[in-house]
Amino acid sequence: MKKYLLNIFKLKEKYLYLSIILSFLVIACYHLNSGFYMSPDSNKFSRWANDLIELNFNFYDFYFTDKSINERISPFFFTIPIFITALCKVIFGSEWQNAFLLFNLILVFFSMLIFARILLIIEVRTLLIFLSLPLIMTSVDLLTWPRYILSEMNYVFLVILSIYIITKGLVENKFNYFLLFLITFFMLITRPSSISVILVIIFFIIILKSQFKIKPKNLLAYLLILFISVPLLFSLLYYFLEINFYENTKLNWWLLSKVKTGMIIHDRPETWVDTPENFHDVVYIYFLRLINFFNPYAVNFSIIHIVLNSIQTFLIFLSLIFWSLFGGHAKYQDKLFFFVILLSFSVASFHSFTLIDYDWRYRFPIILPLIMLFPISLEMILKKYIK
Repeated sequence: MKKYLLNIFKLKEKYLYLSIILSFLVIACYHLNSGFYMSPDSNKFSRWANDLIELNFNFYDFYFTDKSINERISPFFFTIPIFITALCKVIFGSEWQNAFLLFNLILVFFSMLIFARILLIIEVRTLLIFLSLPLIMTSVDLLTWPRYILSEMNYVFLVILSIYIITKGLVENKFNYFLLFLITFFMLITRPSSISVILVIIFFIIILKSQFKIKPKNLLAYLLILFISVPLLFSLLYYFLEINFYENTKLNWWLLSKVKTGMIIHDRPETWVDTPENFHDVVYIYFLRLINFFNPYAVNFSIIHIVLNSIQTFLIFLSLIFWSLFGGHAKYQDKLFFFVILLSFSVASFHSFTLIDYDWRYRFPIILPLIMLFPISLEMILKKYIK
């Protein structure tokens, strides 16, 4: 019986990859059946792509046209999705949206492969990776955003690719800094919010160089203190910006105006609070934003949407508990676990200070890394009790 169980735990990689292909086909069929979706940002990318095509892909002229300069955010920070949209229009004509959707699905497939490779590199059992595939297949985010003509899937792929490069560097004790720089640069010109990911990568590498010892319980305690401190720091920064930069319209729109209205989640008034009247009220708003970034519930979500989100949230929370109890003995797994927590906290903090989208789309890039915590935490338990 013991030998039989061990054979199950050593599920061969070829069966894992076959499972990934089958899981991807389920996700792909779902999206292809639904078809592509256009949002206001999609229309903006389409307009920018038309401008780029008219300029014969001269990016310098494109960045410095009067229209581009007057945009709230420079199109430079969306270069990758604009370029892909323009290519799809030139090559596929009126079918460009379907081509963009297919490209997104290709990125979904490779993101799932990289997800598995990361876990295999740090010696997580193939069976545990296999057990995490249903979480990916039923992730509401993965069943929603790849069909949109947006920068989301490009960004998600680059984030998971950067985690792969970091993980490989951890195991080999040698980072490919040029490749990491290239990927982070591509992130920067895919989404302006990528700055939150880039800063974490830099911070994490600095911590590694300092030979910082990872003790899960201590780190979780520090993160809890940080979680409480961030709303205070944001509130101080809010008042500093309001006093010194209140005439800056762009800054006011992104960072000040929404706090003044008590906004928590964009376009969801049921989440808003009263207009802040003092420092305590502003702290309260930022605290609610930070918590609501991970909120699995919304009034108009379907029951199945809420259930799937809640299961995912519960398993991630359970993984943190497992790590605090059983972590600290697997060097690479502990470091990767810590990096994912830092990454998630940084992204959540950034959007809490700026804007949390109506449908929580800004949470999408950290979903795969967070799902990764579940098989890693289970591996820690197995290593402790199964020799």
